[in-house]
Amino acid sequence: MPNFTDVTEFLLVGLTRRQELRVLFFVVFLVVYMVTLLGNIGMIILISISPQLQSPMYFFLSHLSFVDVLFSSNVTPKMLENLLSETKTISYVGCLVQCYFFIALVHVEVYILAVMAFDRYMAICNPLLYSSKMSRVVCIRLISVPYVYGFSVSLICTLWTYGLYFCGNVKINHFYCADPPLIKIACGGVHIKEYTMIVIAGINFTYSLSVVLISYVLIVVAVLRMHSADGRRKAFSTCGSHLTAVSMFYGTLIFMYLRRPTEESVEQGKMVAVFYTSVIPMLNPMIYSLRNKDVKEAVSKIVAKANLRK
Repeated sequence: MPNFTDVTEFLLVGLTRRQELRVLFFVVFLVVYMVTLLGNIGMIILISISPQLQSPMYFFLSHLSFVDVLFSSNVTPKMLENLLSETKTISYVGCLVQCYFFIALVHVEVYILAVMAFDRYMAICNPLLYSSKMSRVVCIRLISVPYVYGFSVSLICTLWTYGLYFCGNVKINHFYCADPPLIKIACGGVHIKEYTMIVIAGINFTYSLSVVLISYVLIVVAVLRMHSADGRRKAFSTCGSHLTAVSMFYGTLIFMYLRRPTEESVEQGKMVAVFYTSVIPMLNPMIYSLRNKDVKEAVSKIVAKANLRK
């Protein structure tokens, strides 16, 4: 029988063991985190105060920005602390809490991306019915589902994580508490946790991605039937930003969670995790603003009003 031990805390290996790189990484990721907060909070405020950004698309975008702020804040502060700390520990309870919010926010984000794809389908394929079908009440109901479902699924997944047993090795080869490296160091309860992680991730990623793909297949068919070249260009431009965000987020998560945890996959996953926990939340506001005429106009009007007040 394995010698199970009561774990009170874990040791996070972090991004690097090289002392000379820690300060550099701290500065880089602190800047990335600040840009993430400013960009996403700025997007939320811009959408809330701009009359031309009161459509369902921007309502969903504001929630995507909100989730990105929570997603990054769940991981980055502890990562920054550990880059300058010699102990690099996280309590057992703190680890479970971080796991809970991470899994919840991943599920919320993938389904918000699916809802945004459905919204683009309704706007392009049913423009005459769009205003009535995508009313404020409908939008609130649509956005409520990812939150309720994501946090409910995460509770179940975290209970399975709580069911893992450890035999003295408490060194997590990661910069936050993630399921694959936890499974790798556990010595009991591994098989059910590993199986359920892959199955739940597979089902949810497949279902949400199917909604995205079906929506865009129907959008492409509708756009190709348009007689106006300007109309086709405008339709594709409104979808380009969303497709970019979907490709980045799903690609990195599939690479991380749809493989069995091995020493090699955990090490590779650590590098990929930097991308979806820090880089993608920073890039999303840029992706949706740099290629979006409405957002640019809203920013221009606010800047113009600010200059007039001076």
